Amino acid sequence: MTIDDPESMVRALEETGEYRVLRRLNLTQQLETNDGTAVRRGIFLDIESTGLDVLNSEPIEFAMVPFDYTADGRVFAVHAALHQFNEPSEPIPPEITAITGLTDEHVAGHKLDRSTIDAFADQAAVILAHNAAFDRPFAERISPLFAAKPWGCTMCDVPWKEEGVEGRRLSDLLSRFSYFFNGHRAVDDCQAGISLATMRLPKSGRRVLERLLEVARQPTWRIFADGAPFEAKDALKSRRYRWNTDPCIGPRAWYIDVGPDRIETEIAFLRGGILGSKVTPPVHEITAFQRYSSRSR
Repeated sequence: MTIDDPESMVRALEETGEYRVLRRLNLTQQLETNDGTAVRRGIFLDIESTGLDVLNSEPIEFAMVPFDYTADGRVFAVHAALHQFNEPSEPIPPEITAITGLTDEHVAGHKLDRSTIDAFADQAAVILAHNAAFDRPFAERISPLFAAKPWGCTMCDVPWKEEGVEGRRLSDLLSRFSYFFNGHRAVDDCQAGISLATMRLPKSGRRVLERLLEVARQPTWRIFADGAPFEAKDALKSRRYRWNTDPCIGPRAWYIDVGPDRIETEIAFLRGGILGSKVTPPVHEITAFQRYSSRSR
């Protein structure tokens, strides 16, 4: 066994049960052979920004990587990325530079080209992101085209806990499959996200993308506790209700998103001790076309 045969060394280490070795991610090695099955075009999107506040932060790096996938979640091909920088109105905060490596010099003089972005995104049957609740509102600020597309999320639309996988960061999830990558740059994160989508889940053995698409296609329902008294807030919070302040989304009230199996249960809860037995709370259907959008928060 020599350094010329690293895989044998890795196997020997892992077989002891005392080591777990991470391999550098290589997206091309994760692709499956095209067997002639009809494919659709997906796009993985990632945005680096000046902060975490979607309303007050600005994008500084934008990337989309197209890929061809089948309805059952196989990925056959990955295509050339679209990558653009954007100079914000204020200097990039030092903490963002520390995370991403992006400096004011990287983005100086650059602006996002919406027409190019629109033409590129128009090909997508679905747009994926890791933490789409962050990336989608940014993307919709860049172009309304992103509001018309269905979205999926490799962080939230995969039942990771059910599969025995802890952690939600992209790097943590990939390390569960024994891979590492150079993160926090937009194209790298997109390619890593597509790679994650090709993995097989540890318990079910199903492809990550297959489960993601299955979950994303299912509608959820947003139930508003409209008119709930102030003293009910602790009970609602303990049940994971959140407070809505955006009138474009719904009433100024506590709300929760549930699957179809929980609608009646949740309405019964609200009628039983929060709103009164004769009150019918507002219920809005949420699909992949609205999910993670600022329009559905």
